[in-house]
Amino acid sequence: MIGFRQTENAVVVRPGTGLWKSMTALGAVQRRYVDPVTGQAAFFGIIEEGSEKAVVTLRLKVDERKISEAEWILARKGEWGPNGPGGNVFNTETLTANPPPERAVPKAQRLSRESLVAVTNSYFDGLTTHDGNIIEHVDGCTRVENGTVMTNRPGRNGGPPSGDCAAGLTNFNASIVAARRYPIVDEEAQVVLALAVFLRTPGSPVRRNMFSEWFFIDNAKIHLIYSAMFYPPSDQPVPNWPPYDGNWPLPASLAPAVPAPAANQ
Repeated sequence: MIGFRQTENAVVVRPGTGLWKSMTALGAVQRRYVDPVTGQAAFFGIIEEGSEKAVVTLRLKVDERKISEAEWILARKGEWGPNGPGGNVFNTETLTANPPPERAVPKAQRLSRESLVAVTNSYFDGLTTHDGNIIEHVDGCTRVENGTVMTNRPGRNGGPPSGDCAAGLTNFNASIVAARRYPIVDEEAQVVLALAVFLRTPGSPVRRNMFSEWFFIDNAKIHLIYSAMFYPPSDQPVPNWPPYDGNWPLPASLAPAVPAPAANQ
């Protein structure tokens, strides 16, 4: 289609480059979601790049029966994380053992689109205010980041357990959840795709990360969250999609330089 646009971790790539060359197969986890209201569809799961794997979210927009947009959020082993080089969490084996459910929720149990988005947005409001009580969630809700289960884990060295998806927010290292988008609301599955940017607190080795998060909602409460995220260089615009296409680069005075990841050519 004329005007087709594709990004990989917020960087525009031409068809035939990037993942078009590096991806060799779909992985063990494959989930697909559809939103006929917005004309968009999405994939979450694992892809293979030769001997390596990545955890990905792919958003597709369709206009006049042709794909007009493709937005990839990719997490690969050993990338930048909250503490700098090689600091991201990543575990495709755990994701394979704990995949998102495949389901069709009975109509009588479904929330409206507006309610699903509102429940999802309560999570980001809870993170921004550092108050888990704001989050509409079930006790024990699980969050899986780049394949790694981050919640309800035993404490280290005798410390307290990690708690659920609304726990431990008092010291959460983010000052705001910016550029929130909700492009996919799969009403049949009661699943919402959210895309946004964490702006982390001053002094953090990496000041921002962009993420995709999949929210599974039951009885008007968040039950499961699956995330794919990456940490961009400080001068890179993210998310690089309307209505935030030119937003969120950080001046050097606010963040140390982060080397750009090697491009897949």
